[in-house]
Amino acid sequence: MSRIGNNPVVIPAGVTVEINDNVVTVKGKLGELSQDFSAVTMKVEEGNVIVERSSEKKEEKAKHGLYRALVNNMIEGVSKGWTKQLELVGVGYRASNQGQKLDLALGFSHNIVIDVAKEVIVETVSDKGKNPIIKLTSHDKQLVGQVAAKIRGFRPPEPYKGKGVKFVGEELRRKAGKSA
Repeated sequence: MSRIGNNPVVIPAGVTVEINDNVVTVKGKLGELSQDFSAVTMKVEEGNVIVERSSEKKEEKAKHGLYRALVNNMIEGVSKGWTKQLELVGVGYRASNQGQKLDLALGFSHNIVIDVAKEVIVETVSDKGKNPIIKLTSHDKQLVGQVAAKIRGFRPPEPYKGKGVKFVGEELRRKAGKSA
């Protein structure tokens, strides 16, 4: 029995949820998201979205909690939004943005320029004496995570000095260096 799938998703004020032909559409002040679903049934009752399964088949049990979590993330995204922050740790590592173009200096012979999706708002913070921070904000949790993972993939943090692109608050597993 899915514990997550059994919980109803509360719809906050200002958010509308429509279910048509195995597609759930969520509209809010920050945008609109839609998701296909299968193997489960969804319905809106008394300001809640309820996800139900018709049998105890393995596929339905697996997707029960999944689709409930996806709908919850969509509702939270269009009402509050999602933010990921990346920190650039290393001497000479810099980040700047011009609109949706993100310019990264990560110790390579050339700068990396990324065109970020228009749904994601990019902001760079560079304070003197602190590591540069990249803030990614959007109503789509999956898209924010995908863009953040792509940026982190250019220079993942290494385990000896901790240099690289890491998430703010991420605990790195450090290794001891050479012993004399």
